[in-house]
Amino acid sequence: MFRAGPMLISAALVASSLASCRAFVSSSCPGGLMGGRSAVRGLRSAGVARPHMQRRGTGLRMMSDGDFADWKADTTFLFPGQGAQYVGMAGQLVQDVPKAKELFDKAADVLGYDLLKICVEGPKEKLDSTVYSQPAIYVSSLAAVERLRQDAGDEAIDKATVAAGLSLGEYTALCFAGAISFEDGLKVVKVRGEAMQAASEAQESGMVSIIGLDVDVIKQVCEKASEMTGSKIQIANYLCPGNYAVSGAKDACAKVAEIAKPEFKARMTVPLAVAGAFHTDFMQPAVPALEKALSEIEIKKPRIPVISNVDAKPHSDPEVIKSILTKQVTSPVLWENTIKDMMERGYKDGYELGPGKVVAGIVKRVNKAAAITNIEA
Repeated sequence: MFRAGPMLISAALVASSLASCRAFVSSSCPGGLMGGRSAVRGLRSAGVARPHMQRRGTGLRMMSDGDFADWKADTTFLFPGQGAQYVGMAGQLVQDVPKAKELFDKAADVLGYDLLKICVEGPKEKLDSTVYSQPAIYVSSLAAVERLRQDAGDEAIDKATVAAGLSLGEYTALCFAGAISFEDGLKVVKVRGEAMQAASEAQESGMVSIIGLDVDVIKQVCEKASEMTGSKIQIANYLCPGNYAVSGAKDACAKVAEIAKPEFKARMTVPLAVAGAFHTDFMQPAVPALEKALSEIEIKKPRIPVISNVDAKPHSDPEVIKSILTKQVTSPVLWENTIKDMMERGYKDGYELGPGKVVAGIVKRVNKAAAITNIEA
């Protein structure tokens, strides 16, 4: 276990196969990103399914989506997303933790290839591809849970009061919370990675990290870039104060990188080594395959709240969870909202479980005093 170090913020946007970039950021935290007052009402504008009727015995009952309305963040489990991967990850872990090795053996059966070998040996270009990095981070993060279990016992796992994951990490969080099985989660993650890669190849698009500007100013940067190129670009990842990523057409991304610093006084811009414009409508071609994969698995009510990337709220209705997961690939990631809410709901300590320390850095950017422990994959 490792304690999160000083406040170095990574521009690696672990929701989008994001490349790493560390920088001190000093901007204030913008507001106004929250959804509606209730989980269901907040989803209507996103087109998410309403709570459904479930047959029990001879009658029908309404499945509630508000069971976690009063969630607390005393002990938080957080999971990274794409961009956290590195060659060599999980190598020592599987030697030290037999249960971790068992997860990789199961993964090989599900995927039809040796995922552990790719994690440990690479090559980097292969591991960094969306198709492989998403399953790799999902399995490695759950293997890190087994390290914590082995080192601190089941009581450490049972202390969790809420879970969340950055983009891809939301699937890891749902598995940790018992909403989906390990195998089913991996099947969907595999399809998700393949579908997002295919959508990225369908049209040229990309992402740019912008460091040191408030949200309102970044929106102005996007508007000007769109006007100058005639192409779409928008904020895709709200990570933490002063650290946001935009996604859009290649020419619009290039224009953002060109004008953000000299004209809008950004501290820096970082074109990200990603397959495409994740968390925007550019990923719409990936949705049908994801919907199909989700329709073929069972999702249960999570045993603890899992915060959605789409609206920064927990959901208890399995059908709503399925519906919102299909929206996730085309919706901005509200990670900043999630972490801020946790701080306001009694955050005492937390864990980042998986490769890298990006999530811990984000938590520290939101609250320097927050206690968070890294359980490295």
